[in-house]
Amino acid sequence: AYNIHVNGVLHCRVRYSQLLGLHEQLRKEYGANVVPAFPPKKIFTLTPAEVEQRREQLEKYMQAVRQDPTLGGSETFNSFLRKAQQETQQIPTEEVVLEVLLSNGQKVKVTILTSDQTEDVLEAVASKLDLPDDLVGYFSLFLVRQTKDGAFSFVRKLQEFELPYVSVTSLHNPEFQIILRKSYWDSAYDDDVMEHRVGLNLLYAQTVSDIEHGWILVNKEQHRQLKSLQEKVSKKEFIRLAQTLKYYGYLKFDPCVTDFPEKGCHVVVSAGNNELNFQVRLPNEQIKEGSFKVTRMRCWRVTSSVPMSNGPSGSSPAKSEVKLELAFEYLMSKDRLQWVTITSPQAIMLSICLQSMVDELMVKKSGGSIRKMFRRRANGALRRSDSQQAVKSPPLLDSPDASWEPMAKLSSKLTSVSLRGISHSSSANDVGANDFHGNYAFEGIGDEDL
Repeated sequence: AYNIHVNGVLHCRVRYSQLLGLHEQLRKEYGANVVPAFPPKKIFTLTPAEVEQRREQLEKYMQAVRQDPTLGGSETFNSFLRKAQQETQQIPTEEVVLEVLLSNGQKVKVTILTSDQTEDVLEAVASKLDLPDDLVGYFSLFLVRQTKDGAFSFVRKLQEFELPYVSVTSLHNPEFQIILRKSYWDSAYDDDVMEHRVGLNLLYAQTVSDIEHGWILVNKEQHRQLKSLQEKVSKKEFIRLAQTLKYYGYLKFDPCVTDFPEKGCHVVVSAGNNELNFQVRLPNEQIKEGSFKVTRMRCWRVTSSVPMSNGPSGSSPAKSEVKLELAFEYLMSKDRLQWVTITSPQAIMLSICLQSMVDELMVKKSGGSIRKMFRRRANGALRRSDSQQAVKSPPLLDSPDASWEPMAKLSSKLTSVSLRGISHSSSANDVGANDFHGNYAFEGIGDEDL
């Protein structure tokens, strides 16, 4: 069996035969010329070297499928991963109550099936809150970890290939929760959300929370004005004032380490306004601040190293030894590209933020509407995933030798990020082209941007 990890946490275990079944289904639906080659069957028992070779081949196959926009976004591929997640965690399909947090600490309880996918749960929460259908896509569900001071550390945006109930309960840790937040970057879209009472309330609660946790910087006079607007219950005016403040609309990440401007610097990274903002503590304890514009990132990559262990499926990511890095190639000046690396357990979440900023920029550049970026419900009915029957509970794994159990390290691939190969690079740090997230927004950069 092969372990598939997402962000360093076990997502599912699958056997060769299951992956072969997925391959055959993809070939049937999309044609042999679209689907990558699959590692061939072997008649005789594999040697340890052949087992490792097959693991590498399967990993490349899964990455190639995921990176293809048609195959990787297909319901066939995503439903395969959802079913495998449910079977691995041995959670039968049944009706349950799931708690989803709002930014103000309020808990929304929704009745769902354990087999409901992310979109189903998001729509159930929106329905419970009376959020209009055309505003649902402005929000997303995030897996977070509550810190001691009551703030949240973002683990990842919940993906289309996972079951939120299974994802959060399989961690066996009450610190992990699911929260509803807005999922766009341009504050101009706040106007759409504020048109409706529920959208306004959600945006207001998130803004208040971000200010309370110090994510948005406020001086004494601004704080006085905000407090006055709060007392008058002037929510729109409160948000309008907050929009003028530093770091409004940013996501703040946990303290981590960067190699810029020199190796080993401690940094607090925030993502927003089409940039990554760095607050760097230099070795001499001096604090410096700088920003990296997403339009000047030629490409980026997430790399990970996951220990070859067979720990319990519910192991907490905080206890694992996963090392994740986000590295981006940045146009420092007209003729100079430089790699900048961030070492953080939240590297994948950072990568997702970068890609969503680029996607939003490209839609805006093409004259499109952000509303078109989001899917809408065809009708008021809650769509159920196709896994209605109770999942059988016998274990998927019957490997006689646990030490042979290989692991597909897919933590940098199984995200919402669309991966685009880069054919060449002048960087000495180059690895395979498939490791890169290309940036279409970079291709249109002009002299005025420098």
